Amino acid sequence: MTFLLAGARVVDPSSGEDAVRDVAILEGRLVDPAQLSDDAPRVDAAGLVVAPGFCDLHTHLREPGGEGAETIASGARAAVRGGFTTVCAMPNTSPPLDDPDLLADLASRAAGAAARVRFIGAVTRGRAGEALTDVAALAGAGAVAFSDDGAAVPDALLEAALGAAMASDRPLFEHAEDPALAAGALMRAGPTALRLGLTGWPPAAELACVERDLAAAEATGARLHLTHLSTGAALDAVRAARRRGVRVTCDVTPHHLALTDAWVSGDRAWSWEEPGDVDGALAYDGRCRVNPPLPARDDALALLAGLADGTIDAIATDHAPHPPERTLVPFDAAAPGLIGLETALSIGLAAVAAGRVPLPVLLAALSVRPAAIIGEQRSLAVGSRADLVAFDPVATWTVMPETLASRSSNTPLLGRTLPGVVRLTIADGRVTWNDGILAPRA
Repeated sequence: MTFLLAGARVVDPSSGEDAVRDVAILEGRLVDPAQLSDDAPRVDAAGLVVAPGFCDLHTHLREPGGEGAETIASGARAAVRGGFTTVCAMPNTSPPLDDPDLLADLASRAAGAAARVRFIGAVTRGRAGEALTDVAALAGAGAVAFSDDGAAVPDALLEAALGAAMASDRPLFEHAEDPALAAGALMRAGPTALRLGLTGWPPAAELACVERDLAAAEATGARLHLTHLSTGAALDAVRAARRRGVRVTCDVTPHHLALTDAWVSGDRAWSWEEPGDVDGALAYDGRCRVNPPLPARDDALALLAGLADGTIDAIATDHAPHPPERTLVPFDAAAPGLIGLETALSIGLAAVAAGRVPLPVLLAALSVRPAAIIGEQRSLAVGSRADLVAFDPVATWTVMPETLASRSSNTPLLGRTLPGVVRLTIADGRVTWNDGILAPRA
């Protein structure tokens, strides 16, 4: 853990730095290069970008109950392959993370994982929406936030949930979806859904819940985090709430930025590209079913604009591994969700190459800004514990089951060649991913 990365492009959103320089690491800590001995290993990092380690606010690790699709260990390995040094595990496991002893046990299991694993506790018992969990005890066991991800907190419990989270100095993460408006929906409402004969999910299902949640956060003064937003209207509501002083943050997934509802029909154009040719063989691909559903192109472009202007605080993957028997089925039977830890940076870099978002803004949304939401710090300042990613933004790789560290490969990106290869990940002073740029220890 002592070496020099020579001539890297250093992008540190915490300080605004964007410069080519050497990065020196001495026994796991960032130091002035002059502090290294002349015989310290030297890595030619020309062409590499060095940034603070990424933080994913929304990861499904499936442990306990779904270890066939993912485990804490395999998910953490996938995370560091994608440049993530922290992941936040959501509570919709089996059983749910509603018990402090269970959460403490999982935290113990995660202690040696490749990435730091933080846990988000369930806000209602069994995620059933009927009674609050012991939020204070879960916070004491290590929960960094609370959520019933997959379902919004019911009206009758919302202000109490916000108050309990606030008392523990934690945010409430809300899955913003009105269940009555979204009932039976399979994909985003619009011309594509009509053409495919699939029940449409109206954008109003998100907006109605977002407006309700914002009003409750304003009334209580609590911290609200809206996860995987998917509509421009919801972003407009967030902008207006912030002008009123509401304590709200939000995230967006890579797939809601770059994929559109046209992917369900077999189109594989990025959102910022003109619609492409439709491949009928790719239509009704269950790996394109997500919740909230893939957006209309106008919404995806609005999300990209919200990322660029800072309205969106974070890119969160909503990494949702499933075994083949749950996704390679008819669309209406497919389990919603796709994997994203290893493709998030690449999708972001494709948007950067298209001129949709500056690289420093992308990296801030992957690292410094999401980390701050859960109380972590990210910095490349001399004296800091090394917590960083080094990646080649030009190199490409092809998404295949054998190129993924996740136990699952449910993504419509299989077979696609993407930009951006992570060469090195250091989490809290430990090298946790090395793509051959560091010589192995003797």
